[in-house]
Amino acid sequence: MSSQKTTIVVLIPCLNEEITIGKVIRDFQEAIPEAEIIVFDNNSTDRTANIAEESGAKVFHELRPGKGHVIASMFRKVKADYYVIVDGDDTYSAEHVRQLLKPVLEGNAEMAVASRLTEYSEQSFRPLHVFGNNLVRRLVNWIFHSNLTDIMSGYRVCSRELVQSVPIFSSGFEVETEITIRTMDYGFRITEVPVPYRNRPEGSSSKLRTFHDGFRILSEIARIAKAYKPFTFFGAIGLVFIIIGGISGIWVILDYLEDEYVNKVPTAILATGTMLLGFGSIGMGILLNTINYRFRENLRLMHNKINSR
Repeated sequence: MSSQKTTIVVLIPCLNEEITIGKVIRDFQEAIPEAEIIVFDNNSTDRTANIAEESGAKVFHELRPGKGHVIASMFRKVKADYYVIVDGDDTYSAEHVRQLLKPVLEGNAEMAVASRLTEYSEQSFRPLHVFGNNLVRRLVNWIFHSNLTDIMSGYRVCSRELVQSVPIFSSGFEVETEITIRTMDYGFRITEVPVPYRNRPEGSSSKLRTFHDGFRILSEIARIAKAYKPFTFFGAIGLVFIIIGGISGIWVILDYLEDEYVNKVPTAILATGTMLLGFGSIGMGILLNTINYRFRENLRLMHNKINSR
């Protein structure tokens, strides 16, 4: 009886990477010749798609702008046993692809992530991007009791089981953070492989925008905390309201003790309102935390039943 051949695909999301895409495809063709290379072009206005086809890659077009839409389209359209996802800007090393594949092929993890923050030049990262990455990383590690070093890496390997199980809702570059979070939340294992992170070649420009992306990182942090630590998120908001209400209330009490009459009526209303908002926010956090716990418990039970079949 013949065994079914293991299929590996290299998926490359691209937007205006005509300078680098040809080299990236050739490097992976040489490093892992048994893999099929597929480029997902996200409305490039240059010759990215043409060069990819000329270099021997299959090309899909994703018309919705944003890397999140591209990744979701990849997971929906491509069927394989193992998925290598890598950016098309030639900042990642194809020579390390087998090291990245190894833990997933051996069944020791469902996702392997190329950790960039152990070996990179000063020109590879902007200071604010390093700061944002570290901020999100610390939050995710705290929530999931993990010890990851790179949350936003664009070079990773996923198993078929993970790709079929993890939904993607992000539209932009924060999709890497979402994939990492959902992978851990669904009970899948992640391992990291140190990989050097190179500078972009001359003439190639980054699509990242420091302040715009910084705002999206802060929004992502708030979304993560709200979704996965609702008691902490709403409890902290409630505590702020209670402190404001307590300080305002002290003024009202001191005013009343002077002549047994409340002269600062607006302050009294503010104190009462903020205290109610504070306790209400804490109550909401407790309720959502309970619902969240039960949902994740049922999700894991369902996942275990599917795997046991």
